[in-house]
Amino acid sequence: MSHISAGIWRLADPKISLASFSSMFLGACAAAGDGHLMIGWLALTVLGIFCIEVAKNASGEVVDFDSGTDLAVEAEDRSPFSGGKRVLVEALLTRRQTVDIAVVGYALGIAIGLAIAVGREAAVLVLGVVGVACAYFYHARPLRLSYRGLGEFAVGLCYGPLICAGTYLVQRGRITTAVVLVALPLGMMIAAFLWVNEFPDYRADRAANKRTLVVQLGRQRASRVFTILVSAAFVTLALLPLFGLPWGVWLGALGLPPASVASRTLLACPETTAHVIPAQLNTLRAFVLLALGTGVGLLLS
Repeated sequence: MSHISAGIWRLADPKISLASFSSMFLGACAAAGDGHLMIGWLALTVLGIFCIEVAKNASGEVVDFDSGTDLAVEAEDRSPFSGGKRVLVEALLTRRQTVDIAVVGYALGIAIGLAIAVGREAAVLVLGVVGVACAYFYHARPLRLSYRGLGEFAVGLCYGPLICAGTYLVQRGRITTAVVLVALPLGMMIAAFLWVNEFPDYRADRAANKRTLVVQLGRQRASRVFTILVSAAFVTLALLPLFGLPWGVWLGALGLPPASVASRTLLACPETTAHVIPAQLNTLRAFVLLALGTGVGLLLS
């Protein structure tokens, strides 16, 4: 594989893309439960969000490289789930190539969003503007959400209610309270995935003045907040039937065992990356199983 192909593959990062795919899956299941699923529009939705995600990764690489964050990650703190995509650090892509990929990704994503707005549902524009803004300004000035301790909230919002409700909106032409509520536990778990991914980057982020919430709290306290966040996700899931959601959403509790393992692992040793990596993997498993179980539960109800 050439350096350019390897760099693009890293920016596409299938592990991280599971977050957006999980949210779209949940939104599609909710839409399928309320009517016929239009596969063509769903495919466009998936492609558009994927393009924006690749663009976000590319533009973020440039910002984190320029700030020194990625360069400051020591070998013992590298993880398959954090530390950036390292396409610039390892010279897989030039800065110009990375910027070009970001521009093309944003352009394609925006073009697809406009096509959906014109051909299917104009209200998609509102969600699209919010999503693209969060993607770009997650790293970039002037907002730099991830540098100000706001990235965790942005990720929870976008990968939970925003993408899930947007997928539903394209299919059904409206957003319901139910689809927003059902996305809340997933948003919390994906925010928890970002949270645990910030532990290996703690020293590099602190050195580059990237004030993530894990940096602000310190790893010991942040590990306890992680447990609270994970617990809140599954408590919210348990309460959904009280707000009119079908009992089938409880199938999302399939994600509870790996989430519990992740919490115990992180609490036991939050300062050593080799011990944090299993917690990262189990958090990923947890949000995927949560989305899968909740979505299937909606279809079966």
